[in-house]
Amino acid sequence: MRADLLALTTDALAALANRGLVKRATRDLDGVPPVTSAGDGTVEAVFADGTRVVLPPGRGLDAASCTCGAPGMCRHRLGAVLAYQRDHAAPAAAPAGEVPAGWPGAVTDEELTARFGARTLTAARRAVGGGLTARVRRPAMTVETPAATVRFLVPGELGFVDCDARAEARDVLVVVAVWAFRQADVLAPADPDVTVELAGRVDRPAAGAATGAMAAVAAAAGELLRTGVVPADEVLVAALRREHAACERANLRWPAAALAELVEQLTAYGTRSARHEPVRVAELIAELHARHHSGARAPARVLGTDEPAETPLRQVRLVALGCRVDHEDDADTAEVFLAHPGTETVLVVRHRWPAGTGPMRSRRLAGTTLAALAAGNVVSEAAVRSAGRVVRFGAGRLARTTVSPVGESWAGLPPALRPPVTEALAQLTGLPPRVVRPRVAAELVRVVPIARVRQVRYLAGAQRLDAVVVDPGGAEATVSLTHRATAPGALDALAEALAGDPLEVSGAIRRAGGGLVVEPFAVRTAAGVVVPDLAPATGSVPPAAGPVRPPPPAAAIEGALALLAEAAHRGLNRLPPTFPARATPITAALTRTGLARCAEAVRAWSTAPADPATWLRAEIRLLTANELH
Repeated sequence: MRADLLALTTDALAALANRGLVKRATRDLDGVPPVTSAGDGTVEAVFADGTRVVLPPGRGLDAASCTCGAPGMCRHRLGAVLAYQRDHAAPAAAPAGEVPAGWPGAVTDEELTARFGARTLTAARRAVGGGLTARVRRPAMTVETPAATVRFLVPGELGFVDCDARAEARDVLVVVAVWAFRQADVLAPADPDVTVELAGRVDRPAAGAATGAMAAVAAAAGELLRTGVVPADEVLVAALRREHAACERANLRWPAAALAELVEQLTAYGTRSARHEPVRVAELIAELHARHHSGARAPARVLGTDEPAETPLRQVRLVALGCRVDHEDDADTAEVFLAHPGTETVLVVRHRWPAGTGPMRSRRLAGTTLAALAAGNVVSEAAVRSAGRVVRFGAGRLARTTVSPVGESWAGLPPALRPPVTEALAQLTGLPPRVVRPRVAAELVRVVPIARVRQVRYLAGAQRLDAVVVDPGGAEATVSLTHRATAPGALDALAEALAGDPLEVSGAIRRAGGGLVVEPFAVRTAAGVVVPDLAPATGSVPPAAGPVRPPPPAAAIEGALALLAEAAHRGLNRLPPTFPARATPITAALTRTGLARCAEAVRAWSTAPADPATWLRAEIRLLTANELH
């Protein structure tokens, strides 16, 4: 009896193929004659058109043979499984089979070697050699690795595994997933959701290269902090580019990404571009130092040492959550946010067009318009995901990417991506400081359900629309969107959507004043999905309300960060003698709002303004406090 075939559900078959093939195989089931079973468990099905399928025992559907000639999975393989289930549906003929305790963590390396081969295990050991972070979700029998997600579909059977990476990496990832379950069984055997650090034999030359690269990065960032952005020349920018290349060679993904952004900021200042932000430069300098000092404790999380530069995805199903459009120098840009339900993550598609080449909603991307992609379901076999969760669709293979209306797909997202307000706040509370978190795009993009809208108001001075919404549990959140010239109709479209029948809002979440704030990318109403950034201006914004000032803690932190950013912009070694005195009213404001430790850190820097260590301590403490207020 093939208990593995009997255990395959419709969802499992859809994961191995796609729902369209499963539906067609189900429709054709009546025309499939009874299957035959050999003594060793081999199952054979012969279809009316003469097509012959053989399902070998102990192997997955990818090992099955079919004479139809179709590449990859076909309806005949699925039909053979469905026919076997039909023919053996009687309870007495369908024993459940015994699943080893602790499976799949109980699978030994000897069993893995026998199944996948010694070369696969060697490749898996290399993958975890420098440290690798994996999330084990026991109820779903799923392991999320930086490269891909692995889901075990049939307990006790390694042959039936859903992996969104391409076939060449599948076996290695299955082995790593087994090891992750094994580690989770040791650390937290009863927890349903566990994050583990896998580490094999660390390659000493590689570890030494990482340490040396980070020391050089910290030195270059320190030099920029001392000399400042204003006098920075091509020599310093070239040094930062060299450190970026060294980080890439050492597989330090997150420091490399921070250095690339820092070089962009310095270049923007040199060209007098509006993209330059002194506050952001200060944040990047602090981030590089924080990663340098924390990287030895958790290199996989802090430095991104386990992140492949790119991962080709076998077949990916994504749900669009809206987009954000912008303008940079001579180009129009867009970021489309796509939820990946299988991994409970959000990916980003980024694209640039020459400026002024037509309405943004009509621009072409991935074989469709931006408007259709930002409010659609995407199925692709040509997707490639970067370490920072940026996805692109392979050139020349657009026919393998299809887009359909999103419908009600938001309602079917996993709870981690569609949390109520209280759970969204809990997600924010449990995060480490941003300066040492993985540098992934759309990290905090979520869908928040809406039961009703309590208040909508327009703040004319800030050119911002704020709406207080209530989720089904009665908790409140603020939906807040500020006017931008690149999206002139965004506030109008948001006001209209909130005045209608809003069901859910997608956007980037953050904490402010102890509550949840959502910067919206799209709103789903009873009539469909509204993407504010792509909507025309209609004049639907409500009348302006009275001025609203930011909460005192946020205002005090903002002032302190601006002062430290100006100091870094000028250079700590180039500050005028009177500059530190500007910290006095700021420390007083921080003290009044209860941020005594932040005030002390700023005061310590003001007494030694040329000391990079005191500046870094104050900057990092303020950045961390800003995330909590």
